[in-house]
Parts: sequence; C-alpha cells; structure tokens
Amino acid sequence: MSNILDGKQIAKDIREELRKEVAELKEKTGRVPGLAVVLVGEDPASATYVRMKGKACEQAGFLSRTHRLSETTSQRELLDLVNELNEDDEIHGILVQLPLPDGLDDQEVLKAINPEKDVDGFHPLNVGRLMTGDPYFVPCTPRGVIELLDRGNVEIKGKKAVVVGRSNIVGKPAALLLLQRHATVTICHSRTQDLPGVVREADIVVAAVGRPEMVRGDWIKEGAVVIDVGVNRVGEKKLVGDVAFDEAKDVASLITPVPGGVGPMTIAMLLQNTLEAFKNHG
Repeated sequence: MSNILDGKQIAKDIREELRKEVAELKEKTGRVPGLAVVLVGEDPASATYVRMKGKACEQAGFLSRTHRLSETTSQRELLDLVNELNEDDEIHGILVQLPLPDGLDDQEVLKAINPEKDVDGFHPLNVGRLMTGDPYFVPCTPRGVIELLDRGNVEIKGKKAVVVGRSNIVGKPAALLLLQRHATVTICHSRTQDLPGVVREADIVVAAVGRPEMVRGDWIKEGAVVIDVGVNRVGEKKLVGDVAFDEAKDVASLITPVPGGVGPMTIAMLLQNTLEAFKNHG
C-alpha cells in the first residue's frame, strides 16, 4: 500500500464535490459564488497562480473575474478597485495576489478587503478570529494541510505535531489549527536549538520553512506523518519541497509529494472558502 498522500487527487475530489454543490445552488437560487482575483504587475509566478485559480473556478461553476493592473498602478487606484469589489453583490470572495510591486503597501490593501469577502484569511480581523477559534475564513494553505490529514484518516487529537516555519501565511496558522484539534504543538524556526532532535519527537511534521530539502530523512520518526508545504525551484525545471522526499518516504507512514501535495489543496480550499462566503452572504 502506498504511503503517498496524494494532494492532487484529493483536491480533484473536493473540486468535484464543490461543482455538484454549486450546480444545485444555481438551480435553486439562480446564483453562483463569485471570486475576484486582482493581479498587479507581471510577476510570472503570480500570473501562473492566477490562471490556475481562474481555471479551477470555471471548472467548479463559479463566477471568476480577474483584474489585471499594470506595474505602475497607484495605491489609490488599487484601493478604489478593492472598494468596488467590496460593494459588488456578484463577488463573494476577493483575493489580491501577493507579492505586490514595490511602492504598494500590501497590508493597507489587505485591510481594505471586507473581512467577510477575505477568502485568503489574511485580514487582521480574520487573523485575530483564527486565534480565538472563530474565523470567517481559514487561510487556504493551512486549511489544506488539515484537510489532507483528515482525508488521510490521520488522528490529530493527542498527537505531537511539529511545525517547521513560523510565517504568518502558513506556519503560525497551521500551528493554531493543529492546536484547536487538540494536538500538542511545537513551532520551530532558524533559531531552534537541536532542530533535528525536536522534529524526531513529532507524530506529525508540517514543513513550511522555504528551504530546499532541509528536513532530512533521519529527522523523521518511524511512522510519522509528513506534510511538506515547501515549493523550491532547483536548477532550471526541478521543484523540490522542504523535506528530502526520497529519504523521508521510507520512514514516514504518510508523506505528501512536491509537486502534487499541498499546492493543489490551496486552490481547492480557496474555492471552499468562496462557497462559504456565498452561503454566508445569503
């Protein structure tokens, strides 16, 4: 039996579930969830992500709108667009693709999004509500991590979980979600003493540090579950995670590949958040 936790297949299953639900909602109400994605500038990675999000929306039967703005867009113009989308009844989720070009204040832009349309879960209000266990929306990648564990039938309650990485986007929210599910959670970072020793204690490892293959196979406890959030480009074409996959897969009971693990789940969770925003909107 394979120990690969196939995020690509699980995300495909989720998108099909969402497609069916959206079709039923459209039949009942004549309306569908709407997602607006704002892309400023020409960053190639951002443009690729935006295309993937748009395609996933259309396949699931969502309304998808992409607003492409030039690199020279001013802060005022960007904020005006966000305010327009806040008032648009056809749009239930707003996502401003980060990073923004130099000279634009991403925090001010994120704060301008209506928290009830903040399907990325980055608004300070949603961050605070996540801390208290009652967010409008959970950030998509950490939510995808938990969904992978659930669909892999991994027991979280009572387990030791180690999160390697403390970013606001993945590490901290993933740790909070694991804590809410009654895991005992340790957050590690570059200043953690004896990092390999700490990781070896874990029943569940979430690697989100952004360093290629930093977590080695001999850091993993026999039978641990490994969720690799990292996507690192090595050379011209090769993508690797934060975990040395070939070493770790022989030790782990379940492990996500890169690519094809957490990445597809992020987009599936974005659609899930947008559907929930639509339902909350009434």
